[in-house]
Amino acid sequence: MNLKNITYKQVIFYISLAVLLIGSLLFVNNNYSFYDRPIAKVMEAHLEESNDVVDAYGNEDRLFTQSIEAEVKNGAEKNRSIHLINEYSASGAFDQAYKEGDELFVWIDADTGKGGELTGTIQDVKRDKHILPIVWIFIFILLLIGKRQGFFSIISLILNAAILSYALDIYVENSNIGLLIICGVTVVLFTITSLLLINGFNEKTYAAIIATLLGTFISFFITYAVLWLTGESGLRYEEIDFLSRPYKPVLLAGLLIGSLGAVMDVAITMSSSVFEMYENNHAIDNKTLKKSGLHIGKDIMGTMTNILFFAYISGSIPMLLLFLKNASLWGFTLSLNLSLELARALAGGIGIVLAIPIGLYISIFFVNRKRGRV
Repeated sequence: MNLKNITYKQVIFYISLAVLLIGSLLFVNNNYSFYDRPIAKVMEAHLEESNDVVDAYGNEDRLFTQSIEAEVKNGAEKNRSIHLINEYSASGAFDQAYKEGDELFVWIDADTGKGGELTGTIQDVKRDKHILPIVWIFIFILLLIGKRQGFFSIISLILNAAILSYALDIYVENSNIGLLIICGVTVVLFTITSLLLINGFNEKTYAAIIATLLGTFISFFITYAVLWLTGESGLRYEEIDFLSRPYKPVLLAGLLIGSLGAVMDVAITMSSSVFEMYENNHAIDNKTLKKSGLHIGKDIMGTMTNILFFAYISGSIPMLLLFLKNASLWGFTLSLNLSLELARALAGGIGIVLAIPIGLYISIFFVNRKRGRV
């Protein structure tokens, strides 16, 4: 980077970024008072005993017991010592060993005596100070590669997270408002805010917005029609049977939002490619634009569909291994754990395929409008 080319605004931006980085690191390491639940910092951890065990399926494991001395960092018992017992397995599937410096959410039992040591149980691990460096790495990579667009991508991500959080709060607090209506509105907001922030107010963005919304909602209605015609045969809802609300709107809402990202990616790719070809050659005809756009669409169609498939399936790998390790049949395991994921992936795949011609023809429509103004 040539230092002579750095502007005053860039200097202010880099200084602000450095201040935010240092400030956030200091905050997550000293933010105990912002939590309602008691937090204890491990001062000493000793291994007390270990035993070999065999479960009902013949799987061998090893259980360990830790004696932990910790210091309460917030609440009414702040600065007092607390004794904790941690039992964990060698597999570490649902538990883990703790070491000095770890910070834990705890449940404090009754005092063992006036001024004496507290006892309690471990509920969870305080992870914010471990997650924050990963977040900053993600931010720096976005800014390094995307620069201005990377910055607006971060703003878009934060804004969309806030919109989703607010939308879910509305649904939880107002059960009379349908989840699909709320998710439909959020999909429109996600699309508009994301594309306008990243690509600005121009014909390319408008074409991508229209193509994204059409592709997402058409694929949703096709999926809904297929589920209605087949009576949802083959779908297993065990993973959401603990919900106290109807399961079908939850599934459909997941299908709607889940396909949005991939459809949006395809729509902006088609729009950008068509407009880039036009900007490089204003004399290019519509036939050439269609031919080139379809070639681009075919190239990205397979990879984007695979991205959806891998994204949904990857989350089920632990459960697949658990079932197969316990001698469950392949057919039962796959149908129980992957039926909803496959339905989501297929719904998103329909949206991807539809977004290619929709995005292409809408982009050409806006290109022809530009031709008329030139």
